[in-house]
Amino acid sequence: MIDILGWFTDPFAYDFMQRALVVSLLVAAVCAVLSCYLVLKGWSLMGDAISHAVLPGIVIAYVIGVPLVVGAFAAGLACALLTGYLKDNSRVKEDTVMGIVFSGMFGFGLVLFTKIETDQHLNHILFGNVLGVTARDLIETAIIAGGTLLIVLLKRRDLLLYCFDPNHARAIGLPVRVLHYGLLVLLSLTIVSSLKAVGIILVIAMLIAPGATAYLLTDSFGRMLGIAVAVATTSAALGTLISFHINGATGACIVLVQALIFVAAFLFAPKRGLLAMRGMRAPAGGAASRRGGLFGTPRQALSTFPPRVPSAARSRRSTRSTNRSA
Repeated sequence: MIDILGWFTDPFAYDFMQRALVVSLLVAAVCAVLSCYLVLKGWSLMGDAISHAVLPGIVIAYVIGVPLVVGAFAAGLACALLTGYLKDNSRVKEDTVMGIVFSGMFGFGLVLFTKIETDQHLNHILFGNVLGVTARDLIETAIIAGGTLLIVLLKRRDLLLYCFDPNHARAIGLPVRVLHYGLLVLLSLTIVSSLKAVGIILVIAMLIAPGATAYLLTDSFGRMLGIAVAVATTSAALGTLISFHINGATGACIVLVQALIFVAAFLFAPKRGLLAMRGMRAPAGGAASRRGGLFGTPRQALSTFPPRVPSAARSRRSTRSTNRSA
């Protein structure tokens, strides 16, 4: 008979498994919170772009002798800024620009990697090496992931309003450009913190799956954040344990568990699951809007998630209304 308790506890008799679990949980939590905003904003491809674009930065950082996380962050931020510049100064749409920029930078990184002799193995950069995380790597990841998570949570209402309706955010006095580039910076930091655990390629799934799963399960953004974090951390723990017992890639196992949870939510979610939608009869009037879910339109979403208006903006609006009445 299988020792169920031992299946969960035996792997953590090893120090490398303890470090792997802690790093996986840290990365999962910060990716889950940010994924909610990316899913609502429609920026899933932006995460893909930045994650691929960090490769040349990693190689260049290795050559000049600076920490790899510095080069990765610089390359990711450069990708985000270049994407925004090309979008604002050309007729090409944003998704097309992102595809061109990230594929070009990724190709440039591969060329550099093949031409420069290093003791780094490409698979560790692409797919992560969570079982090889050192105590120093753990501290670096904790600092980056913890700081990013704190900033996102402190500015969650402003970021939420910006994601749904930038024009509304601008009208009430929020710094839309700062929020735009701030979100890109946070995305770059999240990807950098995830490199050691899941690598460049698999971090894309961790930035999408938790938010997409939570999107199917709730109508509240607060609960969406909680569900996304729960899904991501549970997947991280189970994926780490499964990888130990099957001797498989840890990052891939984590992503696979997340994908399975999303499939389950897609099929069995109480209101928006495939089975529930098929079994639901449309009422005579207004059925489409009720079945369309919370995020059918920005106006519906904003009415459900009322943003906290800054005090300065609130005073300006009250002054205008007083002047009009006078």
